[in-house]
This record gives sequence, structure tokens and C-alpha cells, in this order.
Amino acid sequence: MVTSTNPRIKERAELVRRGQILAYLTLVACIVEAFVSIGAGLMAGSVALLGFGFDSLIEVTSGGAILWRLYQDADIACRKKNEATALRIIGWCFLALAAYISYESLASIVRHEMPARSIVGICVAVFSLLAMNVLARAKRRIAQGISSEAMNADAKQSELCSYLSAILLGGLLLNALIGWWWADPIAGLLMVPIIAQEGFDTLRGKSCDCAGPSH
Repeated sequence: MVTSTNPRIKERAELVRRGQILAYLTLVACIVEAFVSIGAGLMAGSVALLGFGFDSLIEVTSGGAILWRLYQDADIACRKKNEATALRIIGWCFLALAAYISYESLASIVRHEMPARSIVGICVAVFSLLAMNVLARAKRRIAQGISSEAMNADAKQSELCSYLSAILLGGLLLNALIGWWWADPIAGLLMVPIIAQEGFDTLRGKSCDCAGPSH
């Protein structure tokens, strides 16, 4: 709890509080996305939907890490160490997801698995595309305000989730409207280099483009 009358400290505390609210909103959205996407993916046999669902679960882990980081923000002495810990968790989450989607997409192509049409999957992709864009922009403002690499990485993960939603939506629509079964695993493979690059950049500490004051 911040008791200082220093306006810069109060400003930072308010930004951190807003960041916590955004983290909670992200957790709720990702949990809903995960259960709906995995359920729809299992019913339709969709690799891209399953991959998106597991991405949402991984983002829950990432969101938990950033929430922990924000709640530890008042501990100035350990702030840098907490940043590094949160970044490592988020980075490895990216790479775990890239490996999973690569395996499942390639296996689906080799086995010539044809996913069923999924209206539920299309709806969840549209929801995620809109929601994650809004969350990403809001998180980036908080990251700049408190100069947090971890918060910026979490914002990038939400932004990435919106990109994946667009790719997922494209694959699902092509399968539903034209019957291009291979569009689904190809959509999954298109996600992999984006996710892996973000993972490596995060682990190398290249995720921060924020330049705000640390207060």
C-alpha cells in the first residue's frame, strides 16, 4: 500500500492498479476462449482451433505471471528481478505454444485430417480479434507509464493473440465456405514463426519498446 504523498509515486500506483485490472480481464477472456476453442476444436477436429485454445491457456499462465509482477511492483529492490522472472515465464510460454502447433499441424497434414465446419470457432475468433486488440493497446500504455518490459511483453502477447485470431478466422472460413480442409493446419503453421520469434525476443529481453519514466 502506497502512503507517500509524492505525486509520481501515486501516479505509478494508479497505473499499476489499472494494469492489474487489465490482467484480470485478460485472464477471464482467455479462460473463456480456451474452454470454448478446445471444445469446438475437439468436436470439429480442428488443429487451428485446438492450437488457439492452448494459446489461450498459455496466455493464462503469462497473465498470471504479469499479475504477480504487478502485485510485487511496490518492492523497488526486487523490481528488476521480478521483471526478469516474468519475462522468462512469458518467453517459454511462447516457445511451448510454437512447438505444440508445429507438431499438431504437420501431423494433421500428413494424416489428411479434414476438420468439420465450426460456427462456434468462427464466433470465438471474432470475439478474440476485437477484445485482444483493445487489451493490447491499453496494456502498452501501462507498460510505457511504468517502464515495464514484462508488461510490454504481455501486451505483445495479447496483440499476437489478435493476429492469431485473424489467421484462425481465415482458416475456419475457408474450410466452412469453400471446403479447403488444408487451410486449417496451414493456418496453424502460419502462427508458428510469429509465436517463436516473440518467444526468442522475450527471452533475449528485446520485448520492450516502452520509454516511459520508471518513477
